[in-house]
Amino acid sequence: MRMYVTYSKKIKHYNHILKATVEAYRNAVDFFINVCLEEWEALSMIDPSFERQAFVEKLTHGTSKRPCVKYDFDHADKKFYKFPSYLRRGAISEAIGKVSSYQRSLEKWKNNPKRKAPGLPRAGYIYPCMYRDNMYYKRSLYTAKIKVFIRNTWDWLTVELRKSDADYIRRYCASYKECAPTLQKRGKKWYLDFAYEKTASLSEIDTLEQTIVAVGFGRNNTCTCAVMQSDGTILGRKFLKLLKEQDSLMHSMNRIKKAQQHGARKMPRLWGKVNGICRDMAVKTARFIIETAVQYHADVIVLEHLKQKNTKKDSEYEKLCLWKKKKAQEIVIGKAHRNGMHIRRVCGWNASRLAYDGSGKARCMRYFADGIKKYHDSVCVFPNGKIYHCDLNASYNIGARYFIREILKSLSVKERLDIEAEVPQCSRRSTCTWSDLITLQAALAA
Repeated sequence: MRMYVTYSKKIKHYNHILKATVEAYRNAVDFFINVCLEEWEALSMIDPSFERQAFVEKLTHGTSKRPCVKYDFDHADKKFYKFPSYLRRGAISEAIGKVSSYQRSLEKWKNNPKRKAPGLPRAGYIYPCMYRDNMYYKRSLYTAKIKVFIRNTWDWLTVELRKSDADYIRRYCASYKECAPTLQKRGKKWYLDFAYEKTASLSEIDTLEQTIVAVGFGRNNTCTCAVMQSDGTILGRKFLKLLKEQDSLMHSMNRIKKAQQHGARKMPRLWGKVNGICRDMAVKTARFIIETAVQYHADVIVLEHLKQKNTKKDSEYEKLCLWKKKKAQEIVIGKAHRNGMHIRRVCGWNASRLAYDGSGKARCMRYFADGIKKYHDSVCVFPNGKIYHCDLNASYNIGARYFIREILKSLSVKERLDIEAEVPQCSRRSTCTWSDLITLQAALAA
């Protein structure tokens, strides 16, 4: 499978000088959008995308063999004079994509005109791609030349790239293929965004021979990993507690609550700090999961399916926790594929509520402090009296549900019905536990 990673290199010493290039590109896209709207009836009859691009170019760009064109792009604006050919074709492709999307939305609206009609397409906040040799070429590791609109013409400009960005990319993307960069602006700074391509092969191992890492996200532990095999053998257990980051997050949330009590509403600075802490926790959690999987040579990482329900009733802290878990899962997916590992998701309902030994529903451990009854969230008590870690119990059940699903999928309908008759607990995935996997394996062996 092909994988793409994007990294940015900051451009030093230049701020306002690159605005004219982006403005010229956006104006060119708007020009070609108007042409595509006028000629859409003929353009829609052409199927391959490269032929559409050639059709629009014949209508707008004059040559020695084609001196007169219907829409003269080269003389429509001073900034379009000597417009780079690769950039012009990129603008045509961008315009065709926007008009095609608009026409599909318009057709759907005509069939069901309940809401407002879709608006005409515009270039919007798009940025140009600096095509290699025509728009960009690399002089050294820390310098490059890009073609920009400067001094009322298109000319080459030498730019210096930040050393830390270039060294980081050279260290981690040495085996990747570098694609053409895109000129981007974030805040007041300009960057060259590089896409790196790599072909990765995922492991192809039979389900019964796989080693998985079942990941459970909890409130007490940021992450709990259980390394498991198909017969239910637990090879390892790992816990991650980000206590310092958790305290910083709670402190930042309390500052927001206090500001809200005094009438503040938006608070972008305070919310920016909270989002930064959550991002940092997600990155550290993903790194911990991948390191655990690599240590035990895992083939699959099993995550629980996160679905946000009743968001209006949930507190802001619960929404942040859910966002943080989703962000961590996104990072894990990319890193796992780079290491040749599969990603699977299972239903996480009742994973921590049901005891992994099949004894029934677990409850939080109760104790008394100063004569007051309190609950210990990180420890649960099974109906048979066994005391166990709550998040670890959930990770066992998550891993068992993955194996139960994969084993039943590999069987024929007749065999699956026979097995479900012997082990009826496996028929409903949201109530499966680790003990059901052991029972299923025994039934298969018999």
